[in-house]
Amino acid sequence: MKFKALHLFCGIGGGSLGFKQAKQEYRGIVGEIENVLGIDADPDVCRNYETITGSPAACMDLFSREQYIDFHGIEPPADWREVEPYDIWRACNGVAPDVVFTSPPCKGFSGLLPEKSAKTKKYQALNKLTVRGIKLCLDAFEHDLPALFLLENVTRITTRGAELLDEIKSLLKSYGYAVHEGSHDCGEIGGLAQHRKRYLLIARNERKVMPFVYKPPKKRVRTIGEVLGPLPLPDDPAGGPMHRLPRLQWKTWVRLALIPAEGDWRDLEKVEWQKYRITHVPRVGALGVADWNQPSGAVTGSARFGGSNGVAAVSDPRLTLESMYPSGYGVQGWDQPSQTIRSAGRIMNAPVSIADPRTGFKEGTHGAIYRVSKWEESANTVTGAHRPNNGAPCINDPRVGENGPKFNHAFKITNWNEVSGTVASGTGPSSGGLCVADPRLDCRPRSGSYGVQSWDEPAKTVIGAGDIHAGATAVADPRIPQDTENGVWVIIAEDGTWHRPLTTYELAMLQGFPTHLSDGRPFQLEGGSDAKCREWIGNAVPPAAARAIAETILTTLMANLLGDWLMSAEEIWVMPEDDHSESEVVYQ
Repeated sequence: MKFKALHLFCGIGGGSLGFKQAKQEYRGIVGEIENVLGIDADPDVCRNYETITGSPAACMDLFSREQYIDFHGIEPPADWREVEPYDIWRACNGVAPDVVFTSPPCKGFSGLLPEKSAKTKKYQALNKLTVRGIKLCLDAFEHDLPALFLLENVTRITTRGAELLDEIKSLLKSYGYAVHEGSHDCGEIGGLAQHRKRYLLIARNERKVMPFVYKPPKKRVRTIGEVLGPLPLPDDPAGGPMHRLPRLQWKTWVRLALIPAEGDWRDLEKVEWQKYRITHVPRVGALGVADWNQPSGAVTGSARFGGSNGVAAVSDPRLTLESMYPSGYGVQGWDQPSQTIRSAGRIMNAPVSIADPRTGFKEGTHGAIYRVSKWEESANTVTGAHRPNNGAPCINDPRVGENGPKFNHAFKITNWNEVSGTVASGTGPSSGGLCVADPRLDCRPRSGSYGVQSWDEPAKTVIGAGDIHAGATAVADPRIPQDTENGVWVIIAEDGTWHRPLTTYELAMLQGFPTHLSDGRPFQLEGGSDAKCREWIGNAVPPAAARAIAETILTTLMANLLGDWLMSAEEIWVMPEDDHSESEVVYQ
């Protein structure tokens, strides 16, 4: 028994994949969901959707003309036109879906966006797609309305989008739907390795569906290590092109190593930096010299002396300096015949030096050449000579000190609340008071920046802006690989693990995507930069959570076709119209 689903704002297909995977047996009948179509405005997203789900996608911009102008700030191109209900009906080949699942853009509702920005025309236009998408579908299938509508989004939509939700609920009720809204944790209903709180609105067509829609049972939220442990280590080709570690600055790796698991950038302020010294520990055998009387170590392809690659030198007893160069570093006497002139005329190879008595100085003159007078003694006669080789115009001055600056105000930092010193021609901190204690540091990382997650705990929500500088996108990895270079440094933290960023591939795995595509390639997305791929993954509905929702929907739809009344120990998502008072929601 198959039921059809339409996915609006489908993204890369996490929800559609979960719906496609859903199977439910009821009274000996197996129910499945067929994805009729996925709709998104991004052509790259649509291509990835088709690759991941195996279902068709249509690239459609669902903005109204006014919304397009408000969002983009310009008029649409000449070939652009508003999508109408008929366009959606035709894209579905005239097939009315049983379920419409919509996951509209959440940027305008997200807490990651400042409230001031969320109120701008641009993001208000984006937010209004929640209403326009549902209205287009209601009008497109007015002759055969879907049994269920679902709207999934961030939980903050209940505050930033409260007016839009009221409009949506009124619209659905006018078409005969009973509406319920609430929130759930995708990690709990999908058994993910992350906590991901989401808002979900479900509308049941009361003329078509009589049984209740129950909530899926909760599952154990897994740990990060359970998901990442079986995967190849980062940068292993077996993980595909998205399994590449970011090439971070050295100081960022050091910061990550100093932040404890489950901590973030704020823990850096607690670090006792005085007890840390950064040292390089080369691999065993670096700059090694092999014993002449012992077997050699293995000969490697990277064997070279002077680096850190291994033993590439030997203590050879056969040649001594004396046997090689009997007259090396020799100095010949002024009153003796010279030795044979050789082609290897260098100081270390033959006596090419001589004891020359001709200093060029006349007897009785220049008695103080290059002389340095003592600070605590009387000076010699002051003469007209002004160079060290003519007299004694040098002194050992003790007033500077070993590391003393040249100027009284060298490296001085002026207090913000005090008057500045004289502006001089000095150009550097070592020349005068050219520094100030500026208190205007208003840019501070948000909570969670440089967050390091524990290996044996569930991950935090995977977000579209996932980056080591912007959230908890690093993990305390107990699997220590061999050391590498090129922007990736393995620094073992005090807990014995490697605090490193999560790769884009690993973020997809935490979202519940498959390790491999249907053609055998490691999971990967095409057509976008690494940042764009992370955004697509963070915005996706986790497939496992969508499957859990789809399976409970299947039970309801199959029972409805057979005329059964359902009873379950699980909570009810959509109550009958006359029982709405018993299903009030407390938002989390």
